[in-house]
Amino acid sequence: MSFLHRILHRTFSSTSLESSVSIKSISEDLYKEGDLKLLVDKFKKASEHPRFRTKSGIYEHTVRRLAVAKRFKWVEEILEDQKKYSDIQKEGFSARLISLYGDAGLCENAHKMFDELPERNCTRTVLSFNALLAAYLRSKKFDMVDVFFKKLPSNLSIEPNLMSYNIVIKAYCEMGNPDQAISLLEEMEKKGIEPDLITYNTLLDWLYRNDRFLDGEKLWSQMGEKTFAPNIRTYNARLRGLAKEKKTKDAVELFEKMKSEGIKPDMFTFNALIKGFVDEDDLDEAKKWYAEISNSEHDPNKITYVTLLPYLCGKGDLTTAFELCKDIFNIRCLVDPSILQLVVDSLVKHSMITEAQEIVQLGETNDYRRYKLNFEADK
Repeated sequence: MSFLHRILHRTFSSTSLESSVSIKSISEDLYKEGDLKLLVDKFKKASEHPRFRTKSGIYEHTVRRLAVAKRFKWVEEILEDQKKYSDIQKEGFSARLISLYGDAGLCENAHKMFDELPERNCTRTVLSFNALLAAYLRSKKFDMVDVFFKKLPSNLSIEPNLMSYNIVIKAYCEMGNPDQAISLLEEMEKKGIEPDLITYNTLLDWLYRNDRFLDGEKLWSQMGEKTFAPNIRTYNARLRGLAKEKKTKDAVELFEKMKSEGIKPDMFTFNALIKGFVDEDDLDEAKKWYAEISNSEHDPNKITYVTLLPYLCGKGDLTTAFELCKDIFNIRCLVDPSILQLVVDSLVKHSMITEAQEIVQLGETNDYRRYKLNFEADK
């Protein structure tokens, strides 16, 4: 490399590094900004940097914060501001803005942007079409997903792809119409579009959750003929179905099969098994699967305790209920105060006053959430 080339290389490498560091510091500042109006102003200023406009993470974080705070006018302000940049002519950038409107529940704005793309010299393809469908899905306008899926492709000469179908299948399930969702599998086959794991997970999750066990089993068998393997979400869907059907023996066998395939259980897995044994009134097995959580990389969560504690109190196993309450404080799990109060009342009723007092004290003195529990030992 010549002397001149080395100088140029160092110069441009240094400039690129400085730019990268600058954008990183700008993003970090935005993540930390507590004043939402100031956040909007800073975001618009940061958007002047082309490299910043490639950072999807900070866009999603900012829109999410504003949407949670119900500052929808400010969401509109920062996204409309993006239209002045030449990036708007790139469909990927425009599709991202459409999706962000959907994240904020502003599907009408998303549709307006989609309609404006041709006049902004941006060609609309299945990419922006899917972003529009997803925007309506995230905005919970499921009926409109159906309308535009049937209407727009022929009007705009856009051919839906696998992602399009997955979005619509999800919308049909959310509408409580899984039969229409399942019928799309045949349509996909006719068009040479192979369903993927997302397709099956969406359908299986709905069917098993909503007492369509036999339909879920039929689809499970169909999926077994595919080249892709189930993942943890697939297994959890069937575990919930088996538990609801009080087929806990089959659920345990499925759990072992899942582990043999190298898939680690998560808390959805354990909660499904615990719920199954609670529903079958098998106290020992419910306690066993709670203990099994300690052999995993997870901690029990709110659902675990909502399922177990009322059952333990009802069965009179207050010693275990008391130990579980201490676990709640040890792992800093957030639960509804009513769950702890139920245990306190049960302990008092059975003259386990010392244990009841300990839970009340833990509720008052722990350093992550204060629980004001009533201690009515004298009543």
